[in-house]
Amino acid sequence: MSSSFFQKAKKYLPFIGIFILIYVIYSLDVDKITEAFLSVLPEYVILAILLTIPVLFLRNYAWQLIQREQHISLGFFSSLKILLISYFYGTISPGYLGQLVKVPYMKEKTGEPYGKLFINVFIDTFLRSFSLYVMMILGAVLVVSLFPELFYFTIFWVGLLVLIVLYFLKQQRGEKLLRLLVSYVVPKRWKSQFYQFVETFYTDFPRIRALILPLVLGVIVWILIFTQEYLIVLALNLNIPYVYFLLLFPIANSAGYLPITFAGLGARELTAIVLFSTLFGVAEEKVFVLSLLGFIITYILVSFVGFLLSLADARQKEIPA
Repeated sequence: MSSSFFQKAKKYLPFIGIFILIYVIYSLDVDKITEAFLSVLPEYVILAILLTIPVLFLRNYAWQLIQREQHISLGFFSSLKILLISYFYGTISPGYLGQLVKVPYMKEKTGEPYGKLFINVFIDTFLRSFSLYVMMILGAVLVVSLFPELFYFTIFWVGLLVLIVLYFLKQQRGEKLLRLLVSYVVPKRWKSQFYQFVETFYTDFPRIRALILPLVLGVIVWILIFTQEYLIVLALNLNIPYVYFLLLFPIANSAGYLPITFAGLGARELTAIVLFSTLFGVAEEKVFVLSLLGFIITYILVSFVGFLLSLADARQKEIPA
């Protein structure tokens, strides 16, 4: 009974965010949302779109540093293509989990074992997320008097992630736990494949000091992304200081990683409305437009390019040699 309920819940859970988005739109004044969209100054939008180029190049370069440390031979533009395609799959999946599509694409290009490639993608994702959480902690400090539970939850969540990573840094300890999980969780017919998968996890595992620069670059990338979104603040003529926005919007952005919605839709908008309408008295309709338009510029446009690349790649494979 519980297993059946869980399977049904997994199927419908990602749509919760869509329902939240619909609820947010329904609870707001649609005419004011339309008015806010029409009031956006286009020159700021164009500038925000242009910032996508350095964001993608820096994002890819940070990932390439980890690849080189693990002796994964993938050219800059091949890596960039896979990154763009992963944006598309992340958009259509809950919690951006579709970005794991990098692994099979990298396997096809490099022939490296799946376990090693999975760890590469995991490390890249963790460093990017951790740099976001650092900014999120600073933002939570700013609003600790209004939302004390947010600060404690953030500290707990980041601390938990750090402990998990520290545990798996030691190969013997990590492999032992992973093998234990495979033996108890994985069905018998798949155990051998999963054991082989685990055996390659620590192949060419990167040095900790080699991950410092990718982590720093991750912070720079997030600052650029939130600067893109702040240009929408200026386009809407909202009275939100840049530094406050830079530290508070990561909180709304992090809500999008909850696996209850596709690409964070709904959860991000609702969190942004609560934060900026409460702290700065900004009209809820304008916060909604800010969050949605910012997401379109920083993610949807890039995802569309990834979609076109994935189509071209699939078509190329269909053509016989």
